[in-house]
Amino acid sequence: MPTRTWFPTCIYHEPLQRNGLEKFNTELADECRNLRDYDAAGRRWSAKNYPGGYTSYASLNQLHKFSSTFTGLERKLTGHVRRFATQLDMDLRGRAVHLTDIWVNIMPEHAAHSLHLHPLSFISGTYYVVTPRGCPGLKFEDPRLSKFMAAPPKTTGARPANRPHITYPAKAGHLILFESWLRHEVAANRMAAERISISFNYNWS
Repeated sequence: MPTRTWFPTCIYHEPLQRNGLEKFNTELADECRNLRDYDAAGRRWSAKNYPGGYTSYASLNQLHKFSSTFTGLERKLTGHVRRFATQLDMDLRGRAVHLTDIWVNIMPEHAAHSLHLHPLSFISGTYYVVTPRGCPGLKFEDPRLSKFMAAPPKTTGARPANRPHITYPAKAGHLILFESWLRHEVAANRMAAERISISFNYNWS
């Protein structure tokens, strides 16, 4: 082949586990909603910075340290993170991989999450707990976009790998992993029902 692909941007998308996800997510959703009711500081921060929605990002972002439910989730996530790192050919021999932050996001109708990335970590991700039919997915931006300069637009039928953006649908029970420098966003939720997800960051030492 005269043309080869180099410097790929990889995204990992898998079910958290093969069985028992419905029961697990029901219990997790209850804990997320109870956390919102308890977290007055998080609700105040969200009112200013996450209009219409709730996130524990700025108030309770190390849930794995005091909730057995989130400690159990951490164990499941870590296996996937290590698998993804192996697929990326990252050399983690003799090194520890650890969850640094994990927080809850609840998006009712009209709530959105603007374009951002996750500094001070190497792999980040989202686990979907409740995803009403038609709720927004996770949209990723080509990291080279600012360097395209005089590039013409893509064709209507461009292959997914050649598009400037790609959106992964939100699917309860699935997680998405990506390298933390990759910018992403969530469009406004157009559904009346709440979309619940859990976001997290990993580092190594």
